[in-house]
Amino acid sequence: MSSTTGSAPRTPVTIITGFLGAGKTTLVNHILKARHGRRIAVIENEFGEVGVDDALVLQTEEEIFEMNNGCICCTVRGDLIRILNRLKKKREKFDHILIETTGLADPAPVAQTFFLDEDVKAAFELDAIVTVVDAKHIVQHLDEVKPEGVENESVEQVAFADKILLNKSDLVDAEEMGLVKARLLAINKYADYVETKQSSIDIDQVLNIKKFDLERVVAMDEQFLNEIGEHQHDDRVSSVGIQFEGAIDMPKLNAWLSKLLATKGADIFRSKGVLHVQGSDDRFVFQGVHMLMGFTSSAEGNIAPWKEGEVRSNKFIFIGRNLDREMLEQNFRACVA
Repeated sequence: MSSTTGSAPRTPVTIITGFLGAGKTTLVNHILKARHGRRIAVIENEFGEVGVDDALVLQTEEEIFEMNNGCICCTVRGDLIRILNRLKKKREKFDHILIETTGLADPAPVAQTFFLDEDVKAAFELDAIVTVVDAKHIVQHLDEVKPEGVENESVEQVAFADKILLNKSDLVDAEEMGLVKARLLAINKYADYVETKQSSIDIDQVLNIKKFDLERVVAMDEQFLNEIGEHQHDDRVSSVGIQFEGAIDMPKLNAWLSKLLATKGADIFRSKGVLHVQGSDDRFVFQGVHMLMGFTSSAEGNIAPWKEGEVRSNKFIFIGRNLDREMLEQNFRACVA
């Protein structure tokens, strides 16, 4: 049973984290689609100056709050506190809150918010940190050598997890999955592990599971309950956001992206975009993780269609190492019909 402040029970909060492209937004959509009767508020954080996830999250009656152009664990953490304080005033409208972090977030400072800010602490309780792992790519991110003083976010996301979704299990064989599991268990033996495809899981396994254990976290990180220090990101990693109007020639775009990801895919951790395609009234979405990519459209039912009167602009974001903004923008614009 939730702790109470006066007569009002504290609202449970689930932090959904995981490296870029692991399947966090897919999990959020799965939760929003499920028939569970809960009223859920969603707080989205994107690392980049162009917001794309608003088109990737299903249109529902839930309230969705966005925080762009910064990482929730540092530069926009104040925005998180402000949003939570707004939600506090209408807690009777929500049964649960989901916070989807950017793929470059360290979940620890986000979790700290629920223990170091007294107003937040009084109104909300941290239910669990759920980490979505891309089983196909996680090991290469865990192994990445970072500059001195820079944290490996993928390691932190695994270490602080209460529940780990071994997602994209269909992209690895049993031997590979065994190696991935062994690697993750060496970092975190306390979490519950579940293999998933398309982030599909019984909602009761991720919401109201009361898995966050403050004692375990403090034992792992003695500074957890102290004031938050500076989280240092790898300055080689950046985001490039591009937005413009015009109908896209799909064969041109497909050819360019295929070549780009084949040659630079190791350094492009995540790519995603919303597209206005020539000859179609559907909204198209592109999603890529390293060399893997795919397109879907609103006709398939999982993406919000264009609204009446909405400007049909193209938006793209690339997140990766040593990105060439001028080259990316020039080539993307060259795909206009």
